[in-house]
Amino acid sequence: MKAIWNGAVIAESDDIAVVEGNHYFPLSSLNREFVGFSNHKTTCAWKGQASYYSLMVNGEMNTDAAWYYASPKMGAEEVAGRVAFWKGVKIEA
Repeated sequence: MKAIWNGAVIAESDDIAVVEGNHYFPLSSLNREFVGFSNHKTTCAWKGQASYYSLMVNGEMNTDAAWYYASPKMGAEEVAGRVAFWKGVKIEA
């Protein structure tokens, strides 16, 4: 599977976890050339606090387009060490 935005492969892996319809890629599969940190955080009632990454490709920014759970709650261990995408990032086989 590949996560693609603005013509660039942001992440690629065969080790995908699908949770609530979102494809979670291993953090190690991120192409760090296109990924920057964000201060944005949200909270999921059952997974815990999500942190975000922003994407920068070909001079275009996609703010908070990826999220991950640094310390997911019990019962959400499947998303530990993984990152998911939204905001126009396409997931393709």
